[in-house]
Amino acid sequence: MVFPNHIAIILDGNGRWAKKKGLPRIYGHMKGCSNLESICDDFRELGIKYLTVYAFSTENWRRSKDEVEGLMRIFRNYLKRCIKISDRNNMCIKVIGDVSAFAPDIRESIRVLEEHSAKYDGLYFQIALNYGSRDEIIRGMKNVVHDVQDGKISPDDINEEMFSGYLDTVGIPDPDLLIRTSGEMRLSNYLLWQLAYSEFYFTDTAWPDFDKNELLKAVEVYNNRDRRYGGVKA
Repeated sequence: MVFPNHIAIILDGNGRWAKKKGLPRIYGHMKGCSNLESICDDFRELGIKYLTVYAFSTENWRRSKDEVEGLMRIFRNYLKRCIKISDRNNMCIKVIGDVSAFAPDIRESIRVLEEHSAKYDGLYFQIALNYGSRDEIIRGMKNVVHDVQDGKISPDDINEEMFSGYLDTVGIPDPDLLIRTSGEMRLSNYLLWQLAYSEFYFTDTAWPDFDKNELLKAVEVYNNRDRRYGGVKA
């Protein structure tokens, strides 16, 4: 079995998973966070080099105040725990998205985590927090305009490769495979630029129940795809 170099995952279904069990939605998010730690272990074991997960979107602020506050508590704990996870998995961690919206202590935890894990190269793990692809592209466009106005680049220099360098995922290869859990079949404003040639895999399994066996099912489907770029087989 050939494993993709980069897998992106939309971590969906935490709240619904908890509701079915008669538990608070926030418990589902806690379980999903714990499961993410296990999946990182699986990625390291299988030798998959890049993992990017959609953890909190720009639209998630619209959820109830109690749920958002609960998610912030989870982020605070998880970002600190990621120090040990990065050590265990030789894992470099980067947060993508507009982190300026978070409280100062969360931003500081992100800075410390990224600085601590920068030395590792076993698994490159990107966590999308306050991320929306349209927002990312607009922020990138604004920076391009500023650099044109400052004379750093010419409009004639703008192409796909150059613009990719203005996105949050600069230096990270595009995903080969996107997995979305819990039965939804849409991108939800996630990595719209980067997923242009990715394979998509949708499963009814909720994220808290997504394990190594489910991951291998997705990779098996990926292996059976006839991947082509512009009519040329990959």
